[in-house]
Order: sequence, then structure tokens, then C-alpha cells
Amino acid sequence: MADRIKITIDGKEIEAAPGEKILWAALDNDIYIPHLCAGRGVHPPSASCRLCFVEIEGYAQPVPSCTQEVTGGMVITTRSDRVDRIIGTGFEMIMSNHRTDCKACPKNRSCELQKIARERKLRLKPPRLPRLDRDLPVDDSAAAIKHDPNKCVLCGHCIRACREKGVGVLGFARRGFERVVTTFNGAPLGESGCNNCTACALACPVGALTLK
Repeated sequence: MADRIKITIDGKEIEAAPGEKILWAALDNDIYIPHLCAGRGVHPPSASCRLCFVEIEGYAQPVPSCTQEVTGGMVITTRSDRVDRIIGTGFEMIMSNHRTDCKACPKNRSCELQKIARERKLRLKPPRLPRLDRDLPVDDSAAAIKHDPNKCVLCGHCIRACREKGVGVLGFARRGFERVVTTFNGAPLGESGCNNCTACALACPVGALTLK
């Protein structure tokens, strides 16, 4: 098609739409790049998970593929010592603050964290960092949804889904290590006005929000 441009990812020449982000161009062509927070059509991308880094020929440093638009002739590498080190460290930091009980988790075998670990040969229980379990209370108050904030990776997918398909009761609160997804004034989901549309649970890539 005349409006497509050619780029090369890991030695494979592909076509992409001008202005498309590298992440989506790669995924649409069966080239996997780890990611948690990115969403198609989300502007600007948050780039908060720090897992989708790639190297681009001519660029001094790796860049997040969810923020970088493709240009004609671009040559991209998804695996290198620098990229692997950045992604490995980012994944370890996420997992050090993630309650890991895969066998009992409803998202077992369909969890994005398991997919990243499998694709990049990373450990779900990082050996280098101490476990930082905040032991937050699990919210079982809603009729159709269970919320375990100890498994949340702060990707924001549930918040967007709640605003688009639900009634917009979810949002981020606090900063840094204390940051959480919660409702207004921290009310339980069952008392927040949640209509149990389940969009948040369906959007969650891990086991933080699940269907009962």
C-alpha cells in the first residue's frame, strides 16, 4: 500500500503505517516486545512499566517502543545486552512488589507476567531483590469482581476500561511505593457505585482484578 513505510526489526523487513508506534508495528508482525502498560490508541503513552525498550540504529540509547514512532528505513533491535539488562531489571523491580502465588491465581497460564518471564527467560521470583509485600487488604465486596492490590502492576488498564465501559469509579492514588489503584476515598468496590460491568477484570493483565 502506498501509505505504508518499510522498517526492519530484528533483521525482518516489515511494513507499518506512518506514525505507528514501534511496539504495535512489532506485535502486528509477530515480533514480541515485553509490555504491561501500553494500550492502542492511548495518548500519550505512559511508558510506566519500563519493559518495552528497543535499540534503534543511530540512537545513542535504548528507547521505549510504546513512545517511539516508526520512520521509513528505521532499523530496530529488540534484543541486545543493553536492552536485556534494562528489561530484566525493570521486571525484577515489578516482581519484587508482586505477590506471587501462580498456582492459586485465576490468571495462571494467561498472565502477562508469566508470558514475559517465559519469552525473556526471567524468573518470577527475582533472586537479587528483597520481597516488598505490603500485605494490603483484598477487596471482596463487589458482586462480580475481586480486587487484590498486592498483585497490581499499576498498568492503568483497569482505570481506562472503567472509564470507557463502566462508571469511572477507579483511579490512581498516592505516589511512589505507596501508589495504588483504588476508588474515591478508598471505598470498597461494593460501596463505590461500581456497576459490576467486569470491564476492569477483563482488562487486567495480571491477577489484581479477577472475576468471581
